[in-house]
Amino acid sequence: MLTRKLLLPVSLSSVIVMAGCVPAQPQPPKPVLTPEAFSQRIDALESQIAGQCDVQQQQLVEQRELNRSLRRDMREVGSQLRRMHAEMEQPAAPQVVQACKTASENPIMDKTLLGRVEWVGFPDIGSYFKARIDTGANTSSLSARDITEFERDGDKWVKFKLALREDAKYFVPEVRDKWVEAKVSRTVTIVQASGREDRPVVSMLMTLGDIKQRVEFTLNDRRDLTYPVLLGRRFMMDIAAVDVSRTFINPRPEFPGSAPSTAAAKDQDPNEGNRD
Repeated sequence: MLTRKLLLPVSLSSVIVMAGCVPAQPQPPKPVLTPEAFSQRIDALESQIAGQCDVQQQQLVEQRELNRSLRRDMREVGSQLRRMHAEMEQPAAPQVVQACKTASENPIMDKTLLGRVEWVGFPDIGSYFKARIDTGANTSSLSARDITEFERDGDKWVKFKLALREDAKYFVPEVRDKWVEAKVSRTVTIVQASGREDRPVVSMLMTLGDIKQRVEFTLNDRRDLTYPVLLGRRFMMDIAAVDVSRTFINPRPEFPGSAPSTAAAKDQDPNEGNRD
């Protein structure tokens, strides 16, 4: 019994001693934030905040512009409503309505007036030319030389140069030897005393006064004639009327490298069109 009492303290002491000898577990080192890393984090944060501010600023600008646009639209609508209201309150004017009705019933009033010779412009070519207005011809014609057919994307095309007389000068000089390309709309057969001739027809953008539209032209050499361009009935139908007693009713168009339209008067002969 005594032995057990003596052994118990010894055993407890041994356990205590052994427990004290167990080495402690090493703790992981705490990360150290260097000044360089801290500066990089601050820079990244500043960049992020600046980007967010830029986006918000842009959204604010767009919102302000939208508000200004809406206010302008509201003012315009209000102005139109007030004008309509004022017109509704005014007494009717039967005599004015009758005058307008009479004018609209006259088909000539709705058409562009042409003289027997006019200036025409070709934006795709970059030049103006004199054109004879011929109500006796059905189709229009453009003077061309070196006409060469080729195929593009399965369609028939032609390239050509303008056939201009050596003494001709009423056009932009740079286009005399310029190659022009155009898609062929169709082919027409011309019957003359010398035989039959097939001519390609191309659609070209043309301007004449306030008229701007695509016009079909047959391509043939007109250097033996006075005017490189002839406009026929097909072009004038429903949009133009002709006063054969006048010439150059409409102004000459302008192109880069050309003389101003105000200088066209010196190139206009009132007796033109009595030949060719």
